[in-house]
Amino acid sequence: MYPFRDTLLVFGRENGLTQIWVLKGSELEQIEWDEPLYTVSILSGQSYETAEVLIQYESLLTPKTTYGLNLLTGEKHHLQTAHVSGEYDPSHFRQEQLWAEAEDGVKVPMTVVYREGALRSGPAPLILHGYGSYGANSDPHFDPYRLPLLEKGIIFVTAQVRGGSEMGRIWYKDGKMRNKRNTFTDFLATAKYLIEQEYTTPSKMAARGGSAGGLLVGAVANMAGELFQVIVPAVPFVDVVTTMLDATIPLTTLEWDEWGNPQNQEDYFYMKSYSPYDNVEAKDYPHIYVTTGLNDPRVAYWEPAKWVARLRTLKTDDNVLVLKTNMGAGHFGASGRFNHLKEAAASYAFILDKLGITAE
Repeated sequence: MYPFRDTLLVFGRENGLTQIWVLKGSELEQIEWDEPLYTVSILSGQSYETAEVLIQYESLLTPKTTYGLNLLTGEKHHLQTAHVSGEYDPSHFRQEQLWAEAEDGVKVPMTVVYREGALRSGPAPLILHGYGSYGANSDPHFDPYRLPLLEKGIIFVTAQVRGGSEMGRIWYKDGKMRNKRNTFTDFLATAKYLIEQEYTTPSKMAARGGSAGGLLVGAVANMAGELFQVIVPAVPFVDVVTTMLDATIPLTTLEWDEWGNPQNQEDYFYMKSYSPYDNVEAKDYPHIYVTTGLNDPRVAYWEPAKWVARLRTLKTDDNVLVLKTNMGAGHFGASGRFNHLKEAAASYAFILDKLGITAE
């Protein structure tokens, strides 16, 4: 709640999106926006006496924008929008929210963005991204570096799976500890929905996730890798049981509240049922591009190294499996804007190549 002299603002979530309500009399009135998907927030540190509150807004198609909200009239006016270099016309793109049905009947939201006409010729190449841990939200945001791929006809989808808090606190609790498998089955439900609704096909779909999101796509590779042509786990947490058993690692004991303590027998076997390293099988896997950092204090480089070694030993396909180790970086990759972009470009280049998209 944000109390001001003239009224009260309430910030919260509804249907997977952030929302702001204004108290008018004894009723809360939701602030309306023109786009179907967006992320809004109330800027902190504003004066209690102010008659105009600053609100930050962005969407998959709108860069970060600041509005002034008049607390007396309820009118909002545009103050500033972040600049986008080059030619960019948001009317050339579309964004929408979709809902897939999970195994237990729960509706899982997705945010979708693509170039107008991308689906005109049928299913399109698609990148499905997910995270789903620690209650962290995957809210719609503007990314200018996504635009060149949208121009090539790629559809970007973010699955807001359980383990995040997009649908409230219960959404987080239903995707942690011994409910963790919901995160993976939710992601698979979104992938199957996108195939059924002819947004894409398995031969045109990539799965992408980093850190705990790398655990997500790593688990998915074992559970239903046939749904994807390529999987890109970045700094992936893939050796769950071994790491959670080692209390000498500084972060391990704190993580027991998220994954469980494998010194407890039931937690141990539940973790082992989904840990990517422990569930590699002698079967076909998609093309895989794994990244890690030698100085990563959160997910040690030996986790993805062990996983890749086991995959290379057991997998029965001829698909490409890359392990890219940055010898001078940590959990968040190379420092410096251009080095960071080079890493992202390499990852996207691998995806585009395996999805059969040429450099026209």
